[in-house]
Amino acid sequence: MPAHAGTGAAAYLAVVAFAAAYLVIDAYRPISIWVAAYYLALSVACFVVYAVDKSAAVASRWRVPENTLLLLGLAGGWPGAIVAQQVLRHKTKKVTFRSAFWGTVGLNLAAFVVVFSPLLPGMLVG
Repeated sequence: MPAHAGTGAAAYLAVVAFAAAYLVIDAYRPISIWVAAYYLALSVACFVVYAVDKSAAVASRWRVPENTLLLLGLAGGWPGAIVAQQVLRHKTKKVTFRSAFWGTVGLNLAAFVVVFSPLLPGMLVG
């Protein structure tokens, strides 16, 4: 069985769980619509960059550096990166990249909770 088999559903679950957590936190402590717009815009951008990298990989052209992909995910584009990884079947096998990617997802989620959780003091609410 390939190393990436069975990870698609779990990856999508992370996006669904984030959306649910976002809505729950927003119900208790409203989050600016600009935050959702930011995540959406970065997710779309991240998907496009993954598609460009996949196309380059297939054509043996210049590739997008992995650090760029990771930084886009860390900045908030990780939901789009997850969709791109699954839809395009790109960056799903390399264990070192996957580990680093999920680390950036964890860091982004931790920052989101620190900033927006009603249990912690927030900075960008309302």
